[in-house]
Amino acid sequence: MLSLALNSPKPTPTFLHSPFLSSPLPLTSHHRPNKPFRKPISATLIPASKPPSQKLYQPFRPPTSQSPIPPQYRNLDTEARLDVLSNRLGLWFEYAPLIPPLILEGFAPSTLEEVTGISGVEQNRLVVAAQVRESLVQSGVDEETLEFYDKGGAELLYEIRLLSVNQRAAAARYMLENKFEPSDAQELARAIKDFPRRRGDRGWDYFDYTIPADCLAFMYYRQALENRDTESKISVLQKALSVAVSEPAKAWVTKELDGNDGDGEGQGRDGGVVDGVKVPVVRLNLGEIAEATVVAVLPVCGAGERDKGVKDAPWETGCKGDFGIVEAEKDWRRWVVLPAWEPVIGLKRGGVVVAFSDARALPWRVNRWYKEEAILVVADRSRKEVAADDGFYLVLSEDELKVDRGSTLKEKGIQESLGTVVIVVRPPREDNDSELAEEDWE
Repeated sequence: MLSLALNSPKPTPTFLHSPFLSSPLPLTSHHRPNKPFRKPISATLIPASKPPSQKLYQPFRPPTSQSPIPPQYRNLDTEARLDVLSNRLGLWFEYAPLIPPLILEGFAPSTLEEVTGISGVEQNRLVVAAQVRESLVQSGVDEETLEFYDKGGAELLYEIRLLSVNQRAAAARYMLENKFEPSDAQELARAIKDFPRRRGDRGWDYFDYTIPADCLAFMYYRQALENRDTESKISVLQKALSVAVSEPAKAWVTKELDGNDGDGEGQGRDGGVVDGVKVPVVRLNLGEIAEATVVAVLPVCGAGERDKGVKDAPWETGCKGDFGIVEAEKDWRRWVVLPAWEPVIGLKRGGVVVAFSDARALPWRVNRWYKEEAILVVADRSRKEVAADDGFYLVLSEDELKVDRGSTLKEKGIQESLGTVVIVVRPPREDNDSELAEEDWE
C-alpha cells in the first residue's frame, strides 16, 4: 500500500521488500528535469510501525524458535534446509528449529507448505513442541522420558505448552506412564492449568496440586458434581477415584461415592449410592465393557443353586503369560466380565457373582420397583461377618438366596453371611427411566 508525501526537492530512494528476497531492492523516484515541479513528489512505503486503522488479514506464522539448531544442520544453505524438511531427514525435534529461520528469510508458511509438504499448523506444532522438549532437557528429565517423545511425541508435548517447566516435567512422565493420546494430554494440561483457579471449591484441599493425576481426578470430581444424571455422576466419580494418587484425594472421592462427604450432604443417587447404604447399584452402559481398559473376570452362580453355588465357585483367578490368559483354581462353567469399578477391582480373592432373575431378592419396595429385570449381585466371600448395620449381605433365607440389611440380620441373630455385597449391577438398556430412588430402600 502506497501513500503520497511531500519531500524536499532531492528525490529520496526507498526500498521494496519481497518475501522471497534476502536483501531489499532500491526503488528510486524519477522526474523529468525539463519539466520542473513546484513541489516534487516521491512514493514511500508506510512504515510497519504505523499500521492502518483498518484490520487486515495477517497470515499464520510459527513462533520464533528458542531451540538450538543441531550441529549437522547449522552450515546448510537454504536449499539444503528445505530438502531436510521435505524428506524429514532426522528426528522431528532436530529439523523443527529449521523452520523459523526460513520464515525470517522471507518464506511464508504457505510457501513452505508447498515446498516441504508441512502444513502451517504442523509447522507451529513442531516448533512449539521442540521448545517444550528443550525445556524438559534443561530441567533434567530422565533419558527414558525423552526417548519416548523423541519418536513422534510432538503432538503430546505441544498440548502441555502452557504449563510451567516443572509442571511440564511431571506431566511428561505421567503421560508416558499412562500411554496418553493427544486428546488425553490436552485434558490433562487443562486440568493442571485450571486447578489453582478452583481454590475454595468443594474438596479442593484434598487434592495435591503437584501431582498431575490428582489435578485430573479433581477435574473429574467437579464434573461429577455438576452432572445431574445420577448414573453418569457415579461413573465419573469412579473415574476420578481410579485416577487419584494421593490418599486424601482417594478418601474424599470414596466418601462422595459412599454418600458421606462429612458435610452432611449425603448423595442420594438413583441407581447409585443411597444415604447410609454401603453398596452402589450401577446400570451397565451399552458398550462399556468394550471401551474399558481394565476389566475383571468373576465366577457366576445362579440364585437357584442356593448356597452350594456360592460356596463351590472358585476363590482365586489370575492372569498369566504375555497374553494375560485367565486361569482359575478349579473348573467353572459360568463367568462374567465387568468393568474394573473400584468395588470390583478391590476383590483380591473370594469374589463371586450371583445372578438373580429379577430385583425382588433385594430389600427395596416392589410396589415402587414395578419393572422386573435380571440383576447381578457381586459379593466378597472373604468378608462373611455381619458387621455393619447399614451394610448388605448375601444370605440363605427360607431356602433361597437373598440380600438383607445388616440391622435386619442382627435382629434375627444372624452373625455370619455368605458374603458382603459390594455392588449390584443392572443390565444395559436404551432408556434410563424408573431408576432406584432413595425411598425405595427399606
